[in-house]
Amino acid sequence: MSDLDCREFVELVTSYLEGSMDAQAEQDFVDHLALCDGCERYLDQMRRTSESLAELPGDSIATDARSALLDAFRSRRG
Repeated sequence: MSDLDCREFVELVTSYLEGSMDAQAEQDFVDHLALCDGCERYLDQMRRTSESLAELPGDSIATDARSALLDAFRSRRG
């Protein structure tokens, strides 16, 4: 049984998709996934988004737009 809540699950999605979690953290993640339909949908959305973005050429975004997006993402992280 996982003690992971949905907020913690969301914070770990990138690590899970990148395969960078330790065995216990991954088991907790998978246990939560088995019990939470909302997080299963969220993981599927993130997986599809990541796959779609990976297909974009690296230079497909203007430098100014890229900088603005990175600044926005960094400011959200706090």
